[in-house]
Amino acid sequence: MISQGCLIEYIDAGKFYCAFVTDNTGSRLRLLGQNDRDFNLPQSRIVSVSRKKHSLEASRDQLVAMLKTTSENRRLIAESTDLHEVWELTCTEPVTEYSVLFLAELLFGEEVTDDQTAAFLRAVVADRFYFKFKNGRITVHTPEQVEQLRHQAEKEAEKEKILETASEALQKIMRGEEVSQQKWPERDQVLEWIEQSCLFGSEFPHNDLVHQLFKKAGLSGPHDFYYILMHAGIWQLDENIPLLKSGHPIDFPPEVMECAEAVKEAAAEELLADRKRLDLRDLPTLTIDGPDTRDFDDALHIEKLEDGIRVGIHIADVTHVVSPEDPLFKEAGRRGTSLYFPDGQISMLPESLGQDICSLLQGKVRPVISILLHFNHEGDLLRSKIVPAVIQVKRRLTYEEVDEIIESDQELAQLNKICRKLRMDRLKNGGVFLPLPDVQIELGEGNEVSISLSPVDTPARSLVAEFMIQANIASARYLAGQEASGLFRAQAPPRRRIVTGLNDGLFPIAYQRRFLSRGELIPHAKEHSGIGAGCYTTITSPIRRFLDMVMQHQINSLIRGRGILFSEDECRMYAAVINKNLSRAATIRQQRQRYWVLRYLEQKKGQKLNALVVYKGPKRISMMLTCCLLDFDLPANPAFPVDPGDTIMVKIARVNALDNQLRVEW
Repeated sequence: MISQGCLIEYIDAGKFYCAFVTDNTGSRLRLLGQNDRDFNLPQSRIVSVSRKKHSLEASRDQLVAMLKTTSENRRLIAESTDLHEVWELTCTEPVTEYSVLFLAELLFGEEVTDDQTAAFLRAVVADRFYFKFKNGRITVHTPEQVEQLRHQAEKEAEKEKILETASEALQKIMRGEEVSQQKWPERDQVLEWIEQSCLFGSEFPHNDLVHQLFKKAGLSGPHDFYYILMHAGIWQLDENIPLLKSGHPIDFPPEVMECAEAVKEAAAEELLADRKRLDLRDLPTLTIDGPDTRDFDDALHIEKLEDGIRVGIHIADVTHVVSPEDPLFKEAGRRGTSLYFPDGQISMLPESLGQDICSLLQGKVRPVISILLHFNHEGDLLRSKIVPAVIQVKRRLTYEEVDEIIESDQELAQLNKICRKLRMDRLKNGGVFLPLPDVQIELGEGNEVSISLSPVDTPARSLVAEFMIQANIASARYLAGQEASGLFRAQAPPRRRIVTGLNDGLFPIAYQRRFLSRGELIPHAKEHSGIGAGCYTTITSPIRRFLDMVMQHQINSLIRGRGILFSEDECRMYAAVINKNLSRAATIRQQRQRYWVLRYLEQKKGQKLNALVVYKGPKRISMMLTCCLLDFDLPANPAFPVDPGDTIMVKIARVNALDNQLRVEW
């Protein structure tokens, strides 16, 4: 029992303190501490008790001085205590738990003093390698445990060293100073940790260490991670963080680049040695794309026949250079699609293929899969044929050029006439046309961001889109007719139809989106209501979409008489992979698009902008900023009565692209 006059020790904030027991009330002790303080302490807090009872008749100052002297004496003994000797005597014994007194006697001898016993305990608590003190007993660590603890201690010491060095380096980087690898050997490792912590937070194993580092460096701003990486040259201003977070492949692996570099441009003679390929080099093929397009995967031609008109949709034949067994195909599957941003692109195929050898460049001989559509003179589709061929593009046109000459150019005028009829036919079959303008983001000098809306239903864009759709419909019908599995796109009719498909305004198009049915990707043919076709797939962008590449392989195998290449089970597997990767790509695009729109709106903070009311609920009003087509909600406000279709003015109250923050007010 702990009685009056005992000299006890307790631990507070990791330090040992001595005190005399002046009274024992049972559950708590009344103590006089070495800091000349009277206080109460639960008996459970006591870690050592002297066997000797001391007289408390001396003056208070003398008692406090005695406690201080005792504490200092015990500290000195503890610092000179070698626990290794005692540990070696006990670590191989079957007994693993001992009293403090027993081990102290083993070290100091049977005449051990209270000071030596208490000092031994202090040494045990301070050391942590050889023994563990808990509930008044000491457990002996095994040699394996000691080795593990030493290893952990070395790692902790290394961590502290990194923290000390890195915190100083980060402060310099934040001030705009350059810190070289020579001056900071751990530079690359620490900056990589900071990047991973910024991207993945608590999922990153060293996240806590990175936060300790920033705290030690005095960096507590909400975007200090971002600015450190930017100043260090790891990230650029306006770094594409959604892309980095997504896991979407950016750089091509060496084996993929080696495979791409091994592909050589084929001459016409080599291509035409394949007897299945038609020589269509003399046809007046043309491409229609944006002025900045670098990967051309489709071309068109039109020719008059005795019984009507033939339109050729010629798709770059990627099967000629990419087989399902090689690394290029597998890498394309990992990527799923090319990604295009205002500040760059991430291609599905290496540049040497996508922008050169596979691309339908003007004047270059290229292998293609040609979908030949035969129309009567009234523009009714009579039949279609899919063949491997060779073409040589004669004209490269931009959308703007085509819009200017579409009525005067005989070929383009005839293509446009057929296009309009095909669109009307699809509309009659239930097709849903939603020509929401493209949001064109331009990056200018001094971080200036400008936005313009580009219509997608201009004559040129409609023409290209329509013939690509017809090529895809023809391909789906061919697969269905061959009873072959594939990757078919399907969509049920909209739950409610708003648009007419003829000169609909922005409001009906925006509102219609709320009622569209979810699309599917399935291995068998099924109606696609949105397109207005009984079945649908896509093969027209094999340079940019893995789905189209897979379908091109399937069709190429069939038209060459080799049979079905991919089974239904394989198509299901591809569908699952493609859905996953396309969902990832869509998220990256949406988040990146939103970032740039918010950067644009940062320039409009405090201004009033036009907003279209799309939907009115009992508590929330769904709107769209008409300058950039950004959707947002506002709480219903009786002071501002609005109805769907109204255009009103709203205020950009707060916006921060890095925080993905936008606050709009009535």
